[in-house]
Amino acid sequence: MEVMRLATVGVLLLGLLGCGAESAQTQVTVETEEDKLYYALGLAAAQGLGPFKGNLTADQIELVKLAFSDAIEDKEAQVKLEDYVPKLGERAQQLTNSTSQAEKEKGQAFLAQAAQEEGAIQTASGLLYQELVAGTGAQPTAASKVKVHYHGTLVDGKVFDSSVDRGEPISFALNQVIKGWQEGLQMMQVGGKARLVIPSDLAYGDRGRPGIPGGATPVFEVELLAIE
Repeated sequence: MEVMRLATVGVLLLGLLGCGAESAQTQVTVETEEDKLYYALGLAAAQGLGPFKGNLTADQIELVKLAFSDAIEDKEAQVKLEDYVPKLGERAQQLTNSTSQAEKEKGQAFLAQAAQEEGAIQTASGLLYQELVAGTGAQPTAASKVKVHYHGTLVDGKVFDSSVDRGEPISFALNQVIKGWQEGLQMMQVGGKARLVIPSDLAYGDRGRPGIPGGATPVFEVELLAIE
C-alpha cells in the first residue's frame, strides 16, 4: 500500500516539478522567502517520487507534465486514475527490486575489494571492520549510549550524511541504530576511529532512506568519542 501511495503521489508531484520548464526559460531565481518556500515545495516533491526518481525517460516526463497540466486546468482525464493505481504500485515495486539488486551487486563487489585492504576484518554477519585509529578507552556494550562523529558515503564516494561536515557529534543508544553500527561500535574503544562497510541487510535494506538507495552498502568512518 505504501508503494502505491508513493507511486501515485510521486508521479503527480513530478508533474508539478515538470511545470518548471517554462520557469527555466524565464530564468527564475531563488531569492525571497516566498521563492524559497516554493523551491522547498519542489524539493519535497522530488523526495515523494520514491522509486520513480531517476527512472523516467524524457518522453515519460512529458506524459506526466501533460497529466498534471490537464488536472490543474480541470480538463477531462485521458485515463481513469483508479484503474492505474495498482499498475503504478506494480511498476514502483519493479523499480525498487531492480534498483535494490543493482545496488547489492555493487556493494558485494566493493566489499570484496575492501576486504583485501590491510587490517580489514569481515565478521560472520558480513560487516567489514577496519581500524583507522586505535582507541585506548572503554569498549561499549549493546546497552551503551555512545557519542560519536561519523562520515557516511555510498560506495561511489557520494556523501549522504556526516556529523563531521555539520561540526556536531551525535549521541544515541546503541540498540536503537542499524545492526552494522551495533556490531561495529562494540568492536571499538573510546578514542578510536574505524571504517565500517555495511551490507544492506545490516543497514537500510531494500527500502533505503533519503539519499541512500534500497540495497545500498553504506560506508561509515566512525570516531567513538565517549560512552555516556
